[in-house]
Amino acid sequence: MTKRSALRGAAAVAALIGAGAMAFTAKGVMGALGAAPAGERADRVRRSPQYQGGAFLNRIPTETLVQGQGLRMTREWLLGRRRPPGPVPVVAPAPVAEPGPDGLYVTWYGHSSALVEIEGRRVLIDPVWSERCSPVPLAGPRRLHPNPVPLAGLPRLDAVVISHDHYDHLDAPTVRELVRVQSAPFVVPLGVGAHLERWGVPADRIVELDWDESVTIAGVRLTATEARHYSGRGPAQNNTLWASWVLAGPNRRVFYSGDSGYFPGYAAIGRAHGPFDVTLMQIGAYGENWADIHMTPWEAVAAHQDVRGGLLVPLHWATFDLALHDWAEPADLVLRAAKEGGVPLAVPRPGERVDVDTPPEVDGWWQHLA
Repeated sequence: MTKRSALRGAAAVAALIGAGAMAFTAKGVMGALGAAPAGERADRVRRSPQYQGGAFLNRIPTETLVQGQGLRMTREWLLGRRRPPGPVPVVAPAPVAEPGPDGLYVTWYGHSSALVEIEGRRVLIDPVWSERCSPVPLAGPRRLHPNPVPLAGLPRLDAVVISHDHYDHLDAPTVRELVRVQSAPFVVPLGVGAHLERWGVPADRIVELDWDESVTIAGVRLTATEARHYSGRGPAQNNTLWASWVLAGPNRRVFYSGDSGYFPGYAAIGRAHGPFDVTLMQIGAYGENWADIHMTPWEAVAAHQDVRGGLLVPLHWATFDLALHDWAEPADLVLRAAKEGGVPLAVPRPGERVDVDTPPEVDGWWQHLA
């Protein structure tokens, strides 16, 4: 074989490998996009009062992005440096025995992923364990701290609750691994079950709910409640619903905001389902250009008060760079707002387990990174 023919052969092999890699990546992206509701799922979607004109709508007019600001925001996001000044302290959760029948605990794993232990039952919320919240493994917002625990290291779960289908709340690899290592059902807003089925979740482990619908699993009543947001994993938007959630045991109650702008519906949720022992509130990734769909820390405290919350545990910050504010700003502002409002607050490190009845004092750990 001549040198020239050898080079041509090597080039051909490289081209085949490259084409195969591109095809594999494309297949992975298409899989991560999930699937549109079909059949009975689509019928339920069309019957929802929230579904009008071919899409889910908020009950009050909502802008997902102020018109004309997309290019400016993209430029500011690319040029910004919104990272922690030092390593984020991560707490490796200690082995925990079966939770007692009266206790209430929250373990925050980062961003909006949290484990709620309520009166002896365990509910995992919006688990995202991937390195990036993105449909592709080599691009998109990257994790700013390690996972405190591998998925296989989680205790036995009774339910997995999803707020909506954005990549930082619904992660295909995490779902696939949870199917393998857990037997708990997934409780999701309308339409989201189509994604789960595509990723291998058995149909009998999927429960879809509209706003104000409930299901009781292992003695915990899970209710999908209103939120002010939007959905979509690709070009099509709002063909699945978004929700906040009420977790109610026999005596203890938890409210999770999911992603949402501030809106009058919080007071109605408080009247219908409160008071709550603890609220898990979104405090990060806010900005003037999407004020309708993400709360500021000040609004999160107001929403906590509206739903009649006890302890406030902030979520949706610290793990991924998704907005234009400084990394520590959400925690600084929620601390200030909670002090001014007289609201009990716990700001755990990723992996730290909070006993809602005896929460740790806020020590400002995020202010002392180096």
